[in-house]
Amino acid sequence: MSERTILDLTREELIEILRTHGEPRFRADQIWHGIYRELAPSYAAITTLPKRLRALLKEALPLPVLAPIDVQESADGQTRKVLFRLHDGETVEAVLMLYEKRRTVCLSTQVGCAVGCAFCATGKAGFVRDLTAGEIAAQALHFARELDARGERLTNIVYMGMGEPFLNYDAVMRSIRILNDSEGFSLGARRFTVSTVGIVPGIERFTDEGLQVNLAISLHAATDELRNRLVPMNRRYPVKEIMRACRAYVARTNRRVTFEIALIDGVNDAPDHAEAVVRLLSGLIAHVNLIPLNPVPGIPLRPSPRDRVEKFAEILRNAGVPTTVRLGRGIEIQAGCGQLRARSLVQ
Repeated sequence: MSERTILDLTREELIEILRTHGEPRFRADQIWHGIYRELAPSYAAITTLPKRLRALLKEALPLPVLAPIDVQESADGQTRKVLFRLHDGETVEAVLMLYEKRRTVCLSTQVGCAVGCAFCATGKAGFVRDLTAGEIAAQALHFARELDARGERLTNIVYMGMGEPFLNYDAVMRSIRILNDSEGFSLGARRFTVSTVGIVPGIERFTDEGLQVNLAISLHAATDELRNRLVPMNRRYPVKEIMRACRAYVARTNRRVTFEIALIDGVNDAPDHAEAVVRLLSGLIAHVNLIPLNPVPGIPLRPSPRDRVEKFAEILRNAGVPTTVRLGRGIEIQAGCGQLRARSLVQ
């Protein structure tokens, strides 16, 4: 078990802890603002605090700063992937992606992953442990500091890195609430997206949260036969059950669901695969993201040719399904989930 850090706490929890030490509420506000608004990398940088309180906090509630041990940047400078070492020596990845109007960070939620998707480097390494809420938030703060140094701000957070977010549900939701807090980092709820392979109990809990956070499903195939091959977790939560949960989510929240499909050459990219997606999503408020597969060394799968991707998108759009073809990002820097960590493990 990792020690509790200040990044694991909500603001109200921090207020209560300081109260037990005889500290007034405004001290909690100073600390919270220092960490999440001023992006202080240490208590020493929060100069509004008295030295005795800084010393107490350093001992009782460490303020962790993740240590990058490997950094890869794409040739165009638009994608930056960092491998971080955690307190116990384990490693996780996070990716910063720069778009015209957005600065998006993709966070990891677990060390490794137990889902074992056929095309994913993370699953090949197996599951090690869950991340704490503080370890998740620390990834976002790292990139927020980088952006702040050049006068920019993090605009979006996606939980699509290493791990399955809904298998670490409590820590993921706590990290969202911490980063969403209006008195601190204050990233709007609609700026968060949580992506799941279809953990039905997690979707059901998420439906009841009452947040405006976006839900995404890593679908990849619309039939159980094919999806069982690509996403083994489908045997536990088949397509029908996932869609039942998604329809209940839309009915309850009136928010759309995004479905992600990594198109794989000769596997899930034929017209009949697209038509199966159309049938599956019929009548649902949904959006489809078609994502180029990031090739993984040792896995004999390749991204679909561009013309086949465009044909797939055309079938969906002609059927009235809103569809976006995502740009390939960071293939030359191993930006696919788990690839940088996998490389570090064999060095």
